[in-house]
Amino acid sequence: MSSLGTSGLAHLFGVLAFILLLVWLLHYREGIDYDSDNGYRVFNVHPLLMFAGFIFLAGEAMMAFQTVRGERKIKKFVHMTLHLIAIVLGIVGLRAVFKFHDMANIANVYSLHSWIGIGTFCLFGLQWVFGFVMFMLQGAPATTRAKVLPWHKVAGRALLFMAVCAAETGLMEKSSFLGLKHQRESHLVNFTGLAILLFGVFVNISVGYS
Repeated sequence: MSSLGTSGLAHLFGVLAFILLLVWLLHYREGIDYDSDNGYRVFNVHPLLMFAGFIFLAGEAMMAFQTVRGERKIKKFVHMTLHLIAIVLGIVGLRAVFKFHDMANIANVYSLHSWIGIGTFCLFGLQWVFGFVMFMLQGAPATTRAKVLPWHKVAGRALLFMAVCAAETGLMEKSSFLGLKHQRESHLVNFTGLAILLFGVFVNISVGYS
């Protein structure tokens, strides 16, 4: 299968995950509103923006070199810009969950999900700064950039799967808190998790062609 074929499948599962997540949050889980007095609506900003930024946009940014037409400079600009938007969305998403915890008097950063998520966020930010300085500003000789580039790609792929892992553990954690068993909502959550996983898999295969 070609790079464009696998990136097409990645797009498909990414959009599907987005739709399933929205159906879950809007139909089953109170809705989405950062400024609401309803803590659950505030919380729902968190999974939506973290998926949108650190998984969907990050994956699209990684595939930009295969999917965006034009010179390499344009592809690089799209790559960096999508990652920057992902960081901004991530900041708002993290603020939402901390706000919810304050409203509900819940401790912060105690679960495996939160540890993976915070670690991913911090490393993601460092990866972006490193890439911006090294490749956009060309802050090192060409030979050094050529040596570093494979490691930059490997780090990006690893971070995507860390984000996917954070999403999967987050879905499991929320499902456990809600006591979901064999019912439509639990099946919806499971299918959302599968779509997120397959998005990550096909993004990884797609960028492997480059």
